[in-house]
Amino acid sequence: MADPRAFQVADTLRNGVAVTIRALRADDRERMGHALRGLDRESIYTRFFAYRKPTDELLDRAMRFDADTEVVLVVTTAGDAGETIVAAGRYIVTGGPEGALTAEVAFMVEEDFHGLGIAGRLLRHLASIARDRGIAAFEAEVLAGNKAMLAVFARSGLPMRTAHEDGIVRVTLALRDGPD
Repeated sequence: MADPRAFQVADTLRNGVAVTIRALRADDRERMGHALRGLDRESIYTRFFAYRKPTDELLDRAMRFDADTEVVLVVTTAGDAGETIVAAGRYIVTGGPEGALTAEVAFMVEEDFHGLGIAGRLLRHLASIARDRGIAAFEAEVLAGNKAMLAVFARSGLPMRTAHEDGIVRVTLALRDGPD
């Protein structure tokens, strides 16, 4: 199994824009801060279930992760000013029943890049890494009104279960074959 901290692939979005999908690096702090500060209120709300002003504490949390239990991938574009982060996906191992590892998965995509397949690509890469690390399922909590994210999960091709409660959809995606 390759080290996920070295993950990097080139890809092309539906609109023809070339992107790099790669592991978050320590030198991404300024780029990640710019990405977080550039999100509109709706994107922040759908990601965090509340509006939060992008603060240094939020940026600290975005940049800090334990490589043994978390994987963070970013999607970048290249431009005259250098590399720009336009999206990120993360999973965090949360445990699991009877030793079957599960992980919570979440995404953030800059508004100008919505609808281009970024979250689905991030999900596919995160799922591949997670399988290699013995994770059996991804879990996510999604606002019921976030139809775009629910569609990403539904189109993933992964066996999916949902439970609805108080405006939140709890999604479970099976990453490997086995009993439920």
